[in-house]
Amino acid sequence: MRKILTTSALPYANGHIHLGHLVEYIQTDIWVRFQKLRGNKAIYICADDTHGTAIMIRAADEGRTEQQLIEEMSQSHQKDFAGFEIEFDHYGSTNSDANKETCIEIWNALKEKGMVIKKEIEQLYDTEKGMFLADRMVRGICPTCNAPDQPGDNCSKCGETYSPKDLINPISTLSGTSPETRKAEHLFVQIEQLHSFLDEWTQSGTLPQESANYLKNYFLNDELKDWDVSRPSPYFGFEIPDSPGNYWYVWFDAPIGYIASTKEWCEKQNEKIEEWWTNDSTEIHHFIGKDIQYFHTLFWPAMLKSSRYNLPTKVHIHGFLTVDGEKMAKSKGTFIQASTYLKHLDPSSLRYYYASRLSSKVEDIDLNLEDFRTKVNTDLVGKVVNLASRSAKFVTEIGLSEKYPDDGGLFESAAEASDSIANDYENGDFSHAMRRILELADKANPFVEKSAPWELRKDPEKQQELQDVCTIALNLFRQLVIYLTPVLPSLTKKTEELFDEKITSWDQVKTPLTGTQINKFKHMMARIDNKDIEAMTEESKENNKEITKATNWDDSAEPLENEPLCEEITFDDFIKPDLRVARIIEANEVPEARKLIQLTLSLGGDETRNVFAGIKSAYEPDELVGRLVVMVANLAPRKMKFGVSEGMVIASGPGGKEVYLLSPDEGAKPGQRVH
Repeated sequence: MRKILTTSALPYANGHIHLGHLVEYIQTDIWVRFQKLRGNKAIYICADDTHGTAIMIRAADEGRTEQQLIEEMSQSHQKDFAGFEIEFDHYGSTNSDANKETCIEIWNALKEKGMVIKKEIEQLYDTEKGMFLADRMVRGICPTCNAPDQPGDNCSKCGETYSPKDLINPISTLSGTSPETRKAEHLFVQIEQLHSFLDEWTQSGTLPQESANYLKNYFLNDELKDWDVSRPSPYFGFEIPDSPGNYWYVWFDAPIGYIASTKEWCEKQNEKIEEWWTNDSTEIHHFIGKDIQYFHTLFWPAMLKSSRYNLPTKVHIHGFLTVDGEKMAKSKGTFIQASTYLKHLDPSSLRYYYASRLSSKVEDIDLNLEDFRTKVNTDLVGKVVNLASRSAKFVTEIGLSEKYPDDGGLFESAAEASDSIANDYENGDFSHAMRRILELADKANPFVEKSAPWELRKDPEKQQELQDVCTIALNLFRQLVIYLTPVLPSLTKKTEELFDEKITSWDQVKTPLTGTQINKFKHMMARIDNKDIEAMTEESKENNKEITKATNWDDSAEPLENEPLCEEITFDDFIKPDLRVARIIEANEVPEARKLIQLTLSLGGDETRNVFAGIKSAYEPDELVGRLVVMVANLAPRKMKFGVSEGMVIASGPGGKEVYLLSPDEGAKPGQRVH
């Protein structure tokens, strides 16, 4: 029997659970349920991630304490998870005594190894709010790929990590103003000291190959940056004992929550933490999204390596969720909260659909709502449940045959698939497991169709044949349900009631049931109706409208006062400027010019324009290359001392360092007209 500790990333206590979050928790729950069904001692540990500036600010805005906020959000999260049959062995909080004690323990271990240093750094400061800004309190343009509207710690488009001050045109999300740079003393962990170890560990097979390659090519190919692990007051979190006024950064104490929550579980179960986190025979499996792999595969192993705790055996990494091929969108009703889904649809349907899409690779998965409806109705209702619904009622009074009848090898063939299906579950290739299981259903259903128990029932001379046919059909159904038990616990419970038998072991697929009573068949699963999906998306639209109405942006009136609106123009005037999306393919200094940068703009294909832009005080040429901008493409060429300018790029701001190039949203292409 294997001993397995499994975790999912800790959901942040500042927001409710949505369908994107559920990919990970359903994936983990399926894997843990499979391990338990195989007879392994597996536990599933999770907690709310509760610290940080965002929690502090929200609590203040709502007129309550941080503790009151995080307690309410914990209850909400756990209710949503329970609604989707996600079963934790323990669900804790990073704002716990156990977590504080473990943070101190690991902090002291890092200091003993000589890995903690102090540095004075420049940090963004919101002068209106009177506070230093946390990473997620700043948004701007990614300094690497120029993607707009990115948070202050890592880019959601290219995956690059950086500090908030590296952003191009950073804006405080708290006040909407441009923050200023101030100096503050921070504490850092020098993970470069463990570079050789991390080189080896990340390439050891612990991570998906895609992630191992990503780390090797983008981070481990150079000196690792010191990790900033402190934040100045005010901050909601644990104050660092030997650095008054400084608090551990949320990404320091969040993964330590895995250990702390395990400690809490151990205390309740009379277990020893050493058996789970320092015992080499215990496997530790982390399930995370690709957006946080940097923290879990460089910083976290560095912390563990420096302390007494074991490293993870495997880190399972999944991609993002799209809906109908696009990012979840509030305006389209596809940004769906877990609680909204549960009002309209069966959680088993989503569990199965996610399972049918998840693999061991770091791939995004798409929730195509039409395919979702069709797949659930066809696979689960039409093929799996159909086996029981068309046969159980005929043997309720007489039960199953005393001896398992000849079925032409169907049961034996399905039993022989046990190892291959188990291997798929073990490796996280759930989609392949679902295909194998449905192939078995596709073999079972023609048998029932051909045998036609509904016709046999009419002939008094064929009652034994009827019993035999139903015995075969129900046993084939039971096999499918056992294989699907990690994915569909609700269907398993209903099947247990039908057969009056508990499904507790994977090996039950190898032995048919005979000579037992069959209880009255009860409805097991409903078809998905389009109107239910439409109702869910419509409600999501309305929910998000309310959120938007309630938001107080508190934008300053100063910019409009400084530059009042111009006089009214006609539509004909408006369409005269030909505004086009363009890509900066080259940017150069103009040594003789105090304000200008020379830009070569691509409009797609071979069409380029030479433009001189007065943005030198706000931008470095190197940071502009590759960025999408908006240009006036039909402006008459202007001969200048340095050359001919063939257009103009559009920017806002009063001038000087406050110049902000306008960028189109993600997906725009060079040459497209701005209407």
